[in-house]
Amino acid sequence: MANKISDETIEYVGILAKLELSGQEKEYAKADMEKMLDYIDTLNELDTDGIEPMSHVFPVKNVFREDIVTNGDGSKETLANAPLEKDQSFKVPKTIG
Repeated sequence: MANKISDETIEYVGILAKLELSGQEKEYAKADMEKMLDYIDTLNELDTDGIEPMSHVFPVKNVFREDIVTNGDGSKETLANAPLEKDQSFKVPKTIG
């Protein structure tokens, strides 16, 4: 393990994450963080020259479409069934004192 995490770093991360860690949990967290950093170092050893960065594994283009209403919202038909109506909304008796 080339990466060493200090006790102060674990304390600081615990404060940021709003966690109260016991001594044993701090040791586990320190070991896990060291393993993660070692793995990142391993990934950094890979030769990625000439490889185009990507944000998705599939060749997805812009999947958004224009939001066009084709069938209406049916509010007039819905309000036709309302016993009371005000400002294009249902009017109901006040329930909170």
